[in-house]
Amino acid sequence: MVHEVHTSASPEEVLDRAEAFFAERIPSQAAFPERRGPGHLLLRGQGGEEIALAATAQEGGTAVRASTLLFDHAVARFLTTLPVVAEVG
Repeated sequence: MVHEVHTSASPEEVLDRAEAFFAERIPSQAAFPERRGPGHLLLRGQGGEEIALAATAQEGGTAVRASTLLFDHAVARFLTTLPVVAEVG
Protein backbone atom coordinates (compact mmCIF):
# COMPACT_ATOMS: atom_id res chain seq x y z
CA MET A 1 0.00 0.00 0.00
CA VAL A 2 1.16 3.56 -0.70
CA HIS A 3 0.79 6.30 1.90
CA GLU A 4 1.27 10.02 1.24
CA VAL A 5 1.39 13.08 3.46
CA HIS A 6 2.58 16.68 3.30
CA THR A 7 4.58 17.93 6.30
CA SER A 8 6.44 21.00 7.49
CA ALA A 9 9.49 18.87 8.42
CA SER A 10 12.47 18.91 6.08
CA PRO A 11 13.20 15.81 3.96
CA GLU A 12 16.29 15.04 6.08
CA GLU A 13 14.26 15.35 9.30
CA VAL A 14 11.57 13.01 7.94
CA LEU A 15 14.14 10.32 7.15
CA ASP A 16 15.89 10.74 10.53
CA ARG A 17 12.57 10.46 12.33
CA ALA A 18 11.63 7.37 10.32
CA GLU A 19 14.88 5.61 11.26
CA ALA A 20 14.31 6.32 14.96
CA PHE A 21 10.60 5.49 14.89
CA PHE A 22 10.92 2.09 13.22
CA ALA A 23 13.90 1.07 15.38
CA GLU A 24 12.35 2.09 18.72
CA ARG A 25 8.61 2.76 18.80
CA ILE A 26 7.05 -0.53 17.71
CA PRO A 27 9.39 -3.36 18.79
CA SER A 28 7.23 -6.12 17.31
CA GLN A 29 7.43 -4.41 13.91
CA ALA A 30 10.95 -3.02 13.98
CA ALA A 31 12.66 -2.18 10.69
CA PHE A 32 16.21 -0.99 10.16
CA PRO A 33 17.98 1.03 7.46
CA GLU A 34 19.21 -0.92 4.50
CA ARG A 35 19.88 1.97 2.10
CA ARG A 36 19.64 5.73 2.41
CA GLY A 37 20.29 8.52 -0.01
CA PRO A 38 19.23 12.10 -0.53
CA GLY A 39 15.45 12.04 -0.22
CA HIS A 40 14.93 8.30 0.20
CA LEU A 41 15.22 5.55 2.79
CA LEU A 42 14.75 1.80 2.54
CA LEU A 43 14.07 -0.03 5.79
CA ARG A 44 14.08 -3.82 6.15
CA GLY A 45 12.07 -5.64 8.83
CA GLN A 46 10.81 -9.06 9.81
CA GLY A 47 10.87 -11.69 7.11
CA GLY A 48 12.77 -9.34 4.82
CA GLU A 49 9.75 -7.09 4.32
CA GLU A 50 10.58 -3.52 3.39
CA ILE A 51 9.40 0.02 3.90
CA ALA A 52 10.39 2.48 1.17
CA LEU A 53 10.15 6.18 1.98
CA ALA A 54 10.71 9.20 -0.23
CA ALA A 55 10.75 12.78 1.05
CA THR A 56 10.83 15.64 -1.45
CA ALA A 57 11.00 19.33 -0.66
CA GLN A 58 8.14 21.25 -2.25
CA GLU A 59 6.78 24.74 -1.91
CA GLY A 60 5.33 25.05 1.57
CA GLY A 61 6.79 21.84 3.02
CA THR A 62 7.81 18.30 2.19
CA ALA A 63 5.91 15.63 0.30
CA VAL A 64 6.35 12.20 1.89
CA ARG A 65 5.49 8.97 0.13
CA ALA A 66 5.87 5.55 1.75
CA SER A 67 5.12 2.10 0.43
CA THR A 68 5.04 -1.28 2.13
CA LEU A 69 3.21 -4.59 2.06
CA LEU A 70 3.45 -5.73 5.69
CA PHE A 71 3.94 -2.56 7.70
CA ASP A 72 0.83 -0.56 6.70
CA HIS A 73 -0.34 0.13 10.25
CA ALA A 74 3.13 1.14 11.43
CA VAL A 75 3.70 3.41 8.42
CA ALA A 76 0.34 5.12 8.91
CA ARG A 77 1.17 5.59 12.58
CA PHE A 78 4.59 7.07 11.76
CA LEU A 79 3.10 9.55 9.30
CA THR A 80 0.76 10.87 11.99
CA THR A 81 3.81 11.83 14.09
CA LEU A 82 5.09 14.27 11.47
CA PRO A 83 4.32 17.96 11.96
CA VAL A 84 1.51 19.26 9.80
CA VAL A 85 1.87 22.13 7.37
CA ALA A 86 0.49 25.32 8.92
CA GLU A 87 -2.50 26.63 7.04
CA VAL A 88 -2.37 30.19 5.81
CA GLY A 89 -5.47 32.16 6.38
